[in-house]
Amino acid sequence: MKKTKLTVLVVILVIGIILTVAFASAQQSPHPPQPPQPTPGHDPLAQFIFPPELVMQHQREIGLTAEQKTFLRGEIQRVTLRFTELQWQLQDAMEGLASVMKESSVNEQQALSQLDKILDTEREIKHLHIGLAIRIKNKLTPEQQSRLQGIKRMGPHPPEQMP
Repeated sequence: MKKTKLTVLVVILVIGIILTVAFASAQQSPHPPQPPQPTPGHDPLAQFIFPPELVMQHQREIGLTAEQKTFLRGEIQRVTLRFTELQWQLQDAMEGLASVMKESSVNEQQALSQLDKILDTEREIKHLHIGLAIRIKNKLTPEQQSRLQGIKRMGPHPPEQMP
């Protein structure tokens, strides 16, 4: 009975992790950013950071300098490369946990060790994303940040100007 409960718990954890990874990957999509929504599940950091695609889409509007563009391109390329490596690691770790979990009798220590690999990789991915967001924000002037905040408030489709 205890093994069955443990197996169910681990399966629930794995599903939760898969959903978390899927949600995080969906947030990486190139769709225009949505303005922060005051809902219980909304990201409390979203109002303070600027996604790379938002900065690059509005580089002229905010007056990015050549030096800022070079810096941002380099950081985005470096983070993208590391993110890809981490996605491979995460996939390997997920497959490893699935392999352990498919057995009729699950080795708890082995399963939890695989789970630790998954959680460590997810932590590094989040660390990578927040670090990039911090470096982007720190490279922008207060005026550029203010302009981006205005762009974010207008949403994906700014209202048309009346003649």
